[in-house]
Amino acid sequence: LEKKSAEEGIVLTEAQVQALERKKHDDEACGEIESHHPGYLGSQDTFYVGTIKGVGRIYQQTFVDTYSKWAAAKLYTTKTPITAADLLNDKVLPFFAEQGMGLIRILTDRGTEYCGKPESHDYQLYLALNDIEHTKTKVRHPQPMASANASTRPSCEELQLDVDNWLLDYNNDRTHQGKMCCGRTPMQTLINGKEAWHDKITTLNS
Repeated sequence: LEKKSAEEGIVLTEAQVQALERKKHDDEACGEIESHHPGYLGSQDTFYVGTIKGVGRIYQQTFVDTYSKWAAAKLYTTKTPITAADLLNDKVLPFFAEQGMGLIRILTDRGTEYCGKPESHDYQLYLALNDIEHTKTKVRHPQPMASANASTRPSCEELQLDVDNWLLDYNNDRTHQGKMCCGRTPMQTLINGKEAWHDKITTLNS
């Protein structure tokens, strides 16, 4: 309906516009997300990895660009607004800046690490500082990703090295069958999508 309206110049009623908005939010909540270029929408989530003796609980903050499927992840011993913001600050925004792009919007659940009073919540403040819009889905209760073997007892740093090596392969070597990737790697998809990003920015600034 939205496409037809744009092509034929049809003026939508207020009820039709509201219906389209509800459909858009329902699709996002169910994981059906339309991304127009890299950086259009990122998805961030927290996963409980497991407990390591002598270290405690390990959590993974994970980010995925919904257009290219490029991903970043970092391990933490706490699940807080600060660690949620740290992933964006340390891994995500610097990467997009290197590519000459930015992040427009991010999708998270309603966990306390992502949601709170905008004037005092560290993650909300970070998004506002960087002009990133925030869309929220229903909060989930994920199961642990894995349980650390007590006999091996890897350190958090060793686990992070494993995560980094896996992401290097995932982003640069493994092909993806996602809607935009079509058999390309996430990095190839992101680079090929740069033109769409720059076209969007040019349109906004004109």
